Order: sequence, then C-alpha cells, then structure tokens
Amino acid sequence: MVHQISKKIINYRVVTQKDKQEAAAAQADKVESMHENVERPEVLLGSTYKIKTPHSEHALYITINDIILNPGTEHEERRPYEIFINSKNMEHFQWVLALTRVISAVFRKGGDACFLVDEMKAVFDPRGGYFKKGGVFMPSLVAEIGHAIETHLKHIGMIRTPELSDQHKQFLADKRREFESLHAGGEGQTFPEKAVLCVKCSTKAMVLMDGCMTCLNCGESKCG
Repeated sequence: MVHQISKKIINYRVVTQKDKQEAAAAQADKVESMHENVERPEVLLGSTYKIKTPHSEHALYITINDIILNPGTEHEERRPYEIFINSKNMEHFQWVLALTRVISAVFRKGGDACFLVDEMKAVFDPRGGYFKKGGVFMPSLVAEIGHAIETHLKHIGMIRTPELSDQHKQFLADKRREFESLHAGGEGQTFPEKAVLCVKCSTKAMVLMDGCMTCLNCGESKCG
C-alpha cells in the first residue's frame, strides 16, 4: 500500500525480531484466561442435559453455564463456569448439591478441568449399574453425570475425540450387515439383542463373528 507522508522525517528505527517478540508478549498479556477471580457476567450461555435412570421415576436435569473469554478476538474461547443439577427426587439432594458446588469451584479455578470426567466415570454403585438407551452401561448415577459433562466439554471444544477413519467405519458397517444377515430380526435395532458388553466402550455391541468377539460400536476385536 502507498502511504502519503505529510510530515518531515526526522528519525527512524528498524523493527527487530526482539521488538516483534516483545509486542507478541504484550499482546499475550492481554489475553484473559479462566481463573477464580473472573467476574461473572450478567448473562451466561448454557446447555441442559436430561438423565433418566431406572432407579428413579424422576429425571435429573444438568445445566452447565459457560463464560465467553476474549469475545470478538482471535483468542475467544468458551469455558464452563458453573453447573446446576435439578430433580423432583429429593433422595440425592444433599450430595448432589455438594457435587455441583465442588465442580463449579473447579470450573472457576481455571486450567484443565477435563480430569473431572475420568474421575466421575470411574465411580461405581455397589448396588449395581444400569444400561442407558442404546446399550451403554453406566456403573453409577455419578458416572452418568460425568458422561453428561464429557458431552458438554466435547461440545465446546475442550475435549477432542479422534473420529474413526472411513476405512474403520466401513469395516464396522460391513460387520454389522454380515451379522444381521446371519441372525434374522437384528436389522433395525440399535445393536443386536445377542450383543454383550464391550469392555472398551461400555456398550452392548460385542458379537461373535467368525469365531472372534467383535464390537459393532467401536471396532474392538479379541482377535486384534
């Protein structure tokens, strides 16, 4: 671009690599990250997830509100700020309230809060777990809350799950069609009725094919 110089040049300075680094550092200092002293805005974006277990006639509704940091800039990011769990069932009120306060405090503390997902999904109920719709096994109510948080963190980009390759997807589709052709009545269902629990993805999608147990959901195979 051509710039018209309207004043007399009396001095000049060449911009060095050090100047560029200092300018970049100054810009980085202006980027706001999540920390416990971030002021809560008047309005937060939120998502609500429904959990319905066979152990209760009332559903739980998990609402996670997010804060937008550095809005309108290239450093804009969405981070969880607080969580609420509501239900007509008051049986779990005390520990659910405590859990939401602890999780909200971890969210506001900043840093990588994704570890919460693994910790919660590892909690089991001594009375036994249950299967969700679609055949996914939940070892406890806490674990399913962890799954809901995981779904949300994936939605806002904090957790990235590598997608199956096209070849892997085609392999699963071929295996499913092969199984359905051998077992009448399996077509149209989420997974075959004879499927058993896959230890890798916790879904009732493991079937015996060609003398080998193969998962129709994630592709896990006992034969490698």
